[in-house]
Amino acid sequence: MTEETYILAVDQGTSSTKTIVFNTDGEVVAKATEPLKTIYSEGGFVEQDAEDIYLNVLASVEKCIAEFKNTGASVSSIKTCGISNQRETFVVWDENGTPLHNAIVWQCKRSVAVCERLKKTEGLEDTIKANTGLIIDPYFSGTKLIWLYENDPKIKQAVDNGKAYFGTIDTWLLFKLTEGKQYSTDHTNASRTLFFNLHNLQWDKQLLAQFGLEKLNLPQIRPSASDFGGSDFDGLFDNPVKMGSMIGDSHAAAFGEGCIVTGTAKATLGTGCSVLMNIGGVPKSSDSGMMTTICWSIPGRVDYALEGVIVSCGATIEWLKNELGLFANSKITEEMAQAVTDNNGVYIIPAFSGLGAPHWDMNRRASIHGLSFDCGKNHIVRAALESIAYQVKDVMDAMQQDTGLPLQNLVVNGGISENQFVLQLIADLLACEVRNNGMADASALGAALLAGVTAGMFSGVDDISRSLQNKTSYSAGDLSNKARQHYLEWLTLIKAAI
Repeated sequence: MTEETYILAVDQGTSSTKTIVFNTDGEVVAKATEPLKTIYSEGGFVEQDAEDIYLNVLASVEKCIAEFKNTGASVSSIKTCGISNQRETFVVWDENGTPLHNAIVWQCKRSVAVCERLKKTEGLEDTIKANTGLIIDPYFSGTKLIWLYENDPKIKQAVDNGKAYFGTIDTWLLFKLTEGKQYSTDHTNASRTLFFNLHNLQWDKQLLAQFGLEKLNLPQIRPSASDFGGSDFDGLFDNPVKMGSMIGDSHAAAFGEGCIVTGTAKATLGTGCSVLMNIGGVPKSSDSGMMTTICWSIPGRVDYALEGVIVSCGATIEWLKNELGLFANSKITEEMAQAVTDNNGVYIIPAFSGLGAPHWDMNRRASIHGLSFDCGKNHIVRAALESIAYQVKDVMDAMQQDTGLPLQNLVVNGGISENQFVLQLIADLLACEVRNNGMADASALGAALLAGVTAGMFSGVDDISRSLQNKTSYSAGDLSNKARQHYLEWLTLIKAAI
């Protein structure tokens, strides 16, 4: 009888590290979560202790392995490991492996002035977009590293002396887990730094020189599914486990949700919403505020993606609950929305923190339109849920227009994906299949599946479909035309104030 084999996945996120053991059918066998501390300071500074991140990962893995042992399975049956990570967060360390500063978290806003200078004084906006596919924004690693170089003498000296080593969290963890033997990253994480050229898949020497960072040490760039060495996780395993994948969390979720074919997309419906659409093997620039990035990669194949960011998704529902008190539990919003026949002319523009893609009006304020005495709280709740679907429609239409590619299907995850009203409305608006695979840990699954590809557990990416269970599917219904008319009315309100 052949021993069943398993895959370890480490999903290192901003607020915690989740570790999961999957079998080759993509089923969760054991799982553990370890919370992670974040340091918030004045001026929008957000940091984490780099050593704490590593220790946090070890603690999470140890808990998961303990649970896995309780199933009666042998730890030796775990054959490979994949890592997914909070993307733009980075660490700088010296030649001894000692961090020179706390990890700078993707949420940190310290480089706003640097961004303005790069755009207005140095005129790099078009060059950066053309080379990296990204916009100049504090969200990405590069501008915050420039800030450190200009404001921290220790970092400046290390960079100028060629003794500063840069890495996103995947690279830092790999370096620590392999005791400094491996210094690598993957295409997806590299593509979030502002240092990576999308066209030649290498670090962009031109941009690094313009940033004054040409002497910075940068990791080797590899496909997301690669042999990244091995680790015993500081003695948690008797023998080293092969590291078979590293990939940014949103990209891992896209892979874990089956965005393998050109024209497939995923939307994570959380507080905000990240939409990634696989656009195939050639990068395409966006004229509508989308970012071009790497979707995922294996040896010999790189799939690109467009990414759209929606600022307020579940956050709108939370505001209705916490500030207006329209309901006590967000789970009943589906019932409230379906208790009325339509929105009764009520529309919500959810610009609580401005509007993201494709409008990019960050000065816009949220508003409720069309209220009358015959409107009740159910209409307002319905309008809020509709605004989520309308924003997804906005982004998907823009992506299709940018690329000329038809949308094949959309897979959704995140808390709002439990709301059947929203998912049906999205299907009505997009006129394509909308799927909910019911996988709460899509990022971890994506990293695991890619590691399985490296380990030979799957013959290739097309073989992993058996590990992606389709839980629920939605298609356009009888009310599709009415839904699209309401969307056009909402869009008119958006455009009226832009």
